[in-house]
Amino acid sequence: MSRSEELFDRAKAVLPGGVNSPVRAFRAVGGTPFFVDRARGACLTDVDGKTYLDYAAERGWTYGAPCAAEVELAEVVRRRMPTIEMVRFVNSGTEATMAAVRVARAATRRDVILKFEGCYHGHADSFLVKAGSGVATLGLPDSPGVPGALAELTLTVPFNDSAAVQEVFTRRGKDIAAVIVEPYVGNAGFIAPEPGFHEALRALCDRHGALLIFDEVMTGFRVAPGGAQQRLGVRADLTTLGKIIGGGLPVGAYGGRADLMRLVAPEGPVYQAGTLSGNPVAMAAGLATLRETERPGFYDVLERRTGRLVAGIGDAARRQGVAATGGHAGSMWGVYLTAGPVRSFAQAKRADAGLFARWHRAALARGVFLAPSAFEAGFVSSAHTDADIDFTIAQLDAALGEARAR
Repeated sequence: MSRSEELFDRAKAVLPGGVNSPVRAFRAVGGTPFFVDRARGACLTDVDGKTYLDYAAERGWTYGAPCAAEVELAEVVRRRMPTIEMVRFVNSGTEATMAAVRVARAATRRDVILKFEGCYHGHADSFLVKAGSGVATLGLPDSPGVPGALAELTLTVPFNDSAAVQEVFTRRGKDIAAVIVEPYVGNAGFIAPEPGFHEALRALCDRHGALLIFDEVMTGFRVAPGGAQQRLGVRADLTTLGKIIGGGLPVGAYGGRADLMRLVAPEGPVYQAGTLSGNPVAMAAGLATLRETERPGFYDVLERRTGRLVAGIGDAARRQGVAATGGHAGSMWGVYLTAGPVRSFAQAKRADAGLFARWHRAALARGVFLAPSAFEAGFVSSAHTDADIDFTIAQLDAALGEARAR
C-alpha cells in the first residue's frame, strides 16, 4: 500500500469522502488521490516521492489536492472533541456555520433555524437577524439586504430563556431543523449560560427531532481542552470551529455525528467545496497550535490569569465608582459597564457604550488594546504573562478613572 493510499484510508474515517473539497476524491476520474508532500517551482511531489508538473511555489501555500496535515489535524480535533466524529475544513467561521445549517436542513428535511438574540454566526443571510458582533456594535438594523422570505426562516429568542425556546418549539417544532447557539456568547460581550440552559436545548431538540449546533468558533479549545461541550457536559450534533484550529490563519471547520457528515459531498448529496480548504499552511499552523495547548497545566494557567484579570477590572471599577459586571470561562472574558448580572442581549445593551468608548481611548493611550466595541469578548493568550496581567489591570484602572472624569 502506498503512503497516499494509507493516508486516504485514514482520511475517509475523519473527513467526508476523505477530502476537504469534493473533486479531490478522484471519483469522477477513478483511482486514489495523491497526497502532496511539497512543492517547488512548477512541480508537486507526493508523499511517495513521485513528482508531477504543476504550478506552485517553494513548499507551497495551497495545492488543490490533499495533504497529510489535513488528516492529522482532523484526527487531533476528533480526539479533543469526541462529538466530532467527522470534520470538514473550510476557510472561515461563516463558511462553517453556513455548511452546518445546510447539513441540518438536509438531514431533517426542514427549513427553519432557531438562533438567539445577540449571537453572531457569521455574515450569511440567515444569521443576520438580531445578530451580535459588528451588527450590535454599529447599531445596524436587522438584516439589510436580506430577502424577507429568507429572514422568515430564522426564528430568534433571548439567550438563557428556556421557556421562550420551549414556547417556540410548541408552535413550530415540526418546522425547526436546528438550534444554533454560541454556548458562551462572545459576540455581544461575554454572556455565560444559566445552569441547565443548554441541557434544556438538548432535550427540546431530541424531543422534536431537531439538531443542536454549537457554534464554537470562539469557545472551541479556548474555554477547555475539549471546548464548551466538555466544560458544560452537553453533546452537540454539529459543531463549528474557527481560526484557532489554524493558528489564527483563515480557517474554519464543521463536524459532528458521522451519519450527518456522510451527507456531505462527495459521500452524500449536500454540496460544499473550497479551493483553499485544508491548505497546508493553515493545517500545519493548526497542528502546532493544538499541540502547544496540550502542554501540562496549559489551561490551568490560562484560567487563573483570565480570572485574575476580570477580578482586577472589577476591583478597579469599584474604586472608580463605576457600575460593572464581568465573567470568564477559560481564556474568554468580558466586562460590561452596567450593574449586573447580564444574562441576555437586552441586558447587555444597557451597558454604557459612551463610557466604554472613552475608556477604550484612554486605555489605548496607556498601551492596552481592548476590542473596539462594548459588545465583543476578550481573550487571554498563552503569550500573556503575569506581568502583562498586572500592567493591564493598573492601566485599565487609571484609564477608567480618566474616562469617568470626562
